[in-house]
Amino acid sequence: MMDRPKSLPADKRRAATVETVIELAAEQNPSSITTAAIAKHMQVTQGSLFRHFASKDAIWEAVMVWVSDRLLKRVDHSAEGISSPVAAMEAMFMTHVEFIAEHPGVPRMMFGELQRAEPTAAKSMVQILLKRYGERLHVLIEKGKQEGEFSLTLDNEAAVTLFIGTVQGLVMQSLLAGDVTRIRNDAPRVFAIYKRGIGSSL
Repeated sequence: MMDRPKSLPADKRRAATVETVIELAAEQNPSSITTAAIAKHMQVTQGSLFRHFASKDAIWEAVMVWVSDRLLKRVDHSAEGISSPVAAMEAMFMTHVEFIAEHPGVPRMMFGELQRAEPTAAKSMVQILLKRYGERLHVLIEKGKQEGEFSLTLDNEAAVTLFIGTVQGLVMQSLLAGDVTRIRNDAPRVFAIYKRGIGSSL
């Protein structure tokens, strides 16, 4: 159990709650995480949690907002200053993989939210994240076509789907192996195949 100060400003308490949920999700099925477990891990009462969040769903939404903000900022930063579209995409891919290796609870929560039949704020945030991520990839793919790095007949939508799906596939394999950090070793070889598939034949 982590030692956390019991008296924190509201914003820091919310941030600490989000971090706790991500830590717990790395160790167990996110759907089984209760507010009681979160409070116990933080060494606070459930009542103190609900002073900062209206419900458990509100906590999950805050977690997904945190994930979206951090991941997009990191992939954007990784591609900054890289003139080659395919090199920028590779930087984004490796950064995404590293983010997952650092926060193994994140993909567990994202998969869990997307599998929920009912609409939730957290599920909506995951969908928005994937949409924004895809928009960034679309821009790079179009640029790559113009600069001759990608085939002019490349299906943009399929290339975006495959990029994100490849990351998700690596995550699934690492979860099955019981070692999310193995994703770091597998990612370069897998991206090399993806790059050959979308590259220009010229």
